[in-house]
Amino acid sequence: MPFATWITFVIAASIIAVSPGSGAVLSMSHGLSYGVKKASATILGLQLGLLVVLGIAGAGVGSLLLASEVAFNIVKTVGALYLIYLGLSQWRAKVAVTGDLHADAVVPSMRRRVLTGFLTNVTNPKGIIFMVAVLPQFISPTAPLLPQLLILAVTMCTIDQIVMHSYAFLASSMQRFFRDARAVKKQNRFFGGLLMAVGAALFFVKRGGQTAS
Repeated sequence: MPFATWITFVIAASIIAVSPGSGAVLSMSHGLSYGVKKASATILGLQLGLLVVLGIAGAGVGSLLLASEVAFNIVKTVGALYLIYLGLSQWRAKVAVTGDLHADAVVPSMRRRVLTGFLTNVTNPKGIIFMVAVLPQFISPTAPLLPQLLILAVTMCTIDQIVMHSYAFLASSMQRFFRDARAVKKQNRFFGGLLMAVGAALFFVKRGGQTAS
């Protein structure tokens, strides 16, 4: 892959990663609730989901998915309902009060955090739309496909991981302001509401990447 093509993809991938979405909201939520170290498991799940989306788009399945109204609507509905469920769970999350009267969010298992991140990305039809629109611009039809996909996947996941950890770090730096039970509950409801809003917005995503008017 020519260096000029790769650096252009780096710029495009950075813009996509920085753009606010369900992954960013989830990273900030878990960074604020559990700290950066524990949020890393969530971010790992996000990257695994991103790899699946990249693979789907790279294999051409994404194009077929966008061409089928029924298939696209199924993926869109599953993704939207999952984010709404995730937001509702965050909204209703329990708060543990420690002996010094400080409050902490109850931390899910590492496996649960990884799975949450994975499902958040892999059920997001907007991710598939972005990848189907972006990847073909950087793939040469005259060169072997697999090496190009590997380069793009490693690049995309590296950038996304850095950005998601940055979101988690920025959120975790505010933990000291959310140490009593009332503040933690407000935080859970804020991020839960955001996730539900993102999920609801997915219902209006069209196959062409446009939202319904």
